[in-house]
Formats: sequence, structure tokens, C-alpha cells
Amino acid sequence: MAAQTIEGTLIGGKWQSAPGTLPVLNPADRSEIATVGYGGRDEALAAADAAEAAFPAWSDMPGRARADILLEAGRALAGEAERIGHVLMQETGKRLPEAVAEVRFASEYFRWFAEQIRRPLGDVLSPEFPGRRHVSLRRPAGVAACLTPWNFPVSIQARKLAPALAAGCTTVSRVSEKAPLAAIEMFRCLTDAGLPVGVANLVHGPAGEQTEALLSHRAVRVVSFTGSTEVGRRIMALASERVVRPLLELGGNAPFIVFADADLDAALDGLLVAKFRNNGQSCIAANRFLVHESVYDEFRDRVAAAVEAMTVGDPAGDPAPDLGPLIDDARVEAVAKLVAEAEDAGGRKLSSGGRPPSGGSYTAPCLVEDVPTTSSIFEEEVFGPAAGLFRFETEAEAVGLANRTEMGLAAYFYTRDLRRSWRVAEQLEAGIIGCNSALPSSVYGPMGGVKQSGLGREGSHTGLEEFSDYRYVTWELGSGDQ
Repeated sequence: MAAQTIEGTLIGGKWQSAPGTLPVLNPADRSEIATVGYGGRDEALAAADAAEAAFPAWSDMPGRARADILLEAGRALAGEAERIGHVLMQETGKRLPEAVAEVRFASEYFRWFAEQIRRPLGDVLSPEFPGRRHVSLRRPAGVAACLTPWNFPVSIQARKLAPALAAGCTTVSRVSEKAPLAAIEMFRCLTDAGLPVGVANLVHGPAGEQTEALLSHRAVRVVSFTGSTEVGRRIMALASERVVRPLLELGGNAPFIVFADADLDAALDGLLVAKFRNNGQSCIAANRFLVHESVYDEFRDRVAAAVEAMTVGDPAGDPAPDLGPLIDDARVEAVAKLVAEAEDAGGRKLSSGGRPPSGGSYTAPCLVEDVPTTSSIFEEEVFGPAAGLFRFETEAEAVGLANRTEMGLAAYFYTRDLRRSWRVAEQLEAGIIGCNSALPSSVYGPMGGVKQSGLGREGSHTGLEEFSDYRYVTWELGSGDQ
């Protein structure tokens, strides 16, 4: 893609430039892909004004009409998956098959929530007194602010946009400046599908400045954010000032437990996906490998060999590598620091995959064993292709180690014991759990965390409810005597 200036700001149905510009870089070689307009507080407030103006008509539009638009947007996005996937690969460094799959997955959110709109939106309640009737109704909450990161910039934004629009909310989205291009293309699909003017707006600018502006706007009633726990806490504090509903998917520190009775072939395949998908840059990525002592040596050697055989390079290369670059040099340095601290604490580096090329934000995948559970690589989110291996003796010890974190977004475990699978699934303190599965995400599943990993759920019918308010109505009808 030749470098070009993109008018990626969408306010009130019009694509427009912004006061400043910001380059978007390809992390594979640090080349400039494009320049995107970069605004600030004024653009955020103007977008919220446009969403407020569009809210009455959109919220009162019949659900069938909204569903038709979202279905068309989903079809358009799926039809453009290959093209948008190439854009996504270039701006994030993820492998092309993963990038295309993300766009297709994003399209499914529009399809799912288009179907959900036409389902019942309330309940008729059984009265306890003669002459009285009760009904609960769901109504759109208002304008929703949708704030998303760079690691899955299309699918995470779709996971917020689709239910918000389906519920009848209008939206203002801010996507990460590190990877805005594929998200811009998704918004083009929405506008091409016939979304009315001002219903979905898109801005780019400093995260803190624009978030503060949006949360100060009188019409913003929901803020949906995916990102770090630290930033989530700040957004929650800002939201409290106007009692704006926070929907937060925050950081993770997922355990990956291999019990003695696990199918080791399946566990190895699952581990490679759960850890290294998107180059390890996923909130639900496996962070800590907990392996039963009876199979530890065998499993360690097999994982180490698989990691050693991995190739690292430009995802556009031929043949394509197993891993691409990280998003930027800061992420490379953060991962290297965690590995160095683990080694300083007595850990032993087991393997380091193929030599990364020069000229981009690359790092080799690596495993470290014999690391104290007080080390940073156990206690912090790695967000890159590195992990520590830890032994355990009993099921209770494994669950205890898995839960010994403030985070609670995702967890994985492998076992062939049905009774254990139920016990462990119920005991793990995580909102998303994969039992013998490394890909638990789905559009129909309620995605979200517990503890410091967030509030609320996205996806499923619950995702629609997050953008709705309930109205409870009681009628006094009398006895019927005239």
C-alpha cells in the first residue's frame, strides 16, 4: 500500500480531515503505510453532538429496519475480508490468515446482533393483586462511546458497535492510532450499507483527551472500553462523575493447565494457538503454563522443540513465517524485560525460536522454566511471545496457582476426566474458560472478565442488554365495574 493521507474521521455522516495528522507504520519494516487525520477534544464533542442528534430517529426505528442495515453491513464486511485483511496485516504485523479471519469474525457480530434485535425486548410479569398489570421494557440507553485497542482493531470494535447499534444506541468510536486503517474500512462498510447520518461516528486523537471529552458530554450514557486495567480504572473513575455505565474488558493473565490425564498432542496444539496467536498480543493469551509433574518433562521438551522450530519474519513474506513483528519497539522492550527479570530470578531459558530479521519490531518466541511464582512473568500480563513453565502436584494446587492473580479474563485447561473438567471450570476465577479448547471466543458467548479484568459482558444476548435501559411499568386497571 502506497503511503497516502486518509480522511478517516467520520462525523455526522461526512468523512473529513482533522487539524493534525499521524503516520501509521508497518511494524514489519517501520515503513509509513498512510497518514491519518488526528484531532482532539473538539472532534470528539462534535461527534457526540452528531450522535445525539441522530439518536431519536435511530432509537425509534423498528428493529427489523435496523436489522436489515446491520445484516447488509455484515455481508459487505465479509465480502471485503481479503482486502481489509491485507490492510490489517500491514498495520498490525499479524499473519494474513489471522487478519482475514478477524475481519470475517467481525462480520459475524453484525449478523448475530441483527438477528437478536427481533427477539422479545421485555417481559409481561405475573400480577399479585387484582386489577394490576406489570411490564418490563428495554429501551436504548443513549449515545455509546466505543474505545478500542490495536491488537484486534476490527473485531473488538465490531463487538461493541454491533450490539450498541442493534439496541438502538448511536455511537462515537475511537480506535487506536497504532492500527486505525482496517477499522476505517469497516466504517465505510457501515455507511455503504445505508446507516443513517450521524448514527455511527469515528474519531482519532489522543486517547485521554478524547475519552474525557466524550464522558463529559450530556448524551453519552455508556462507555465500552477494551484495554489495560490501569486505563480501565481511570475510565471508570471518569464515568462515575456523570454515572455513565462502564462496560470494561481489561487485562488478563491466563493460565494454561495441563493435567496428568490430558491428551498431550491436543494440549500442545492448543498451547501454540492460545499463546502465539496474534504474536502473543492478546488479552486472552495464555500467560502461564502449569504442567503436572508426571508429564512435565515430556511436555516441556515437546513445547520447547515446537517453539525452537518457529520462524519469525514479515507476515507478507513467502513463505509466510509462524510469527510476525510486535506492534512496536516499546512492546519488544517490554517482553524482553520480563524475560530478563525471569532469568535474573533463576529461570532457565529453554528455547528461542528462529532468528528475527532486522528492520522491524521483532522478537524471538521463548520459554523460561524454574521461575519463582513471585516473578513478573508469572504475575504480569506478557502480551508477547514469551511464557514461563511451572510444575504442580495436585488439582487443588493447579487451581490455586491459576487463581493467584488479580486478573480474571481467561483460563485454559486440558484433561480427559469429565468430573475434573466440571470441577475446575467452576473453580477457575476467569470469565472466559477453554476446556480442551484454545479458541473459546464466539459471537454468541458472553465475553468478559472477573476481578480486575473488567465489568459487563460483550457478545451473546447479554451484549445487547449492556446498551439498554429497563423500563418497569405498572397499570392500575381497576375491578372492571363501571
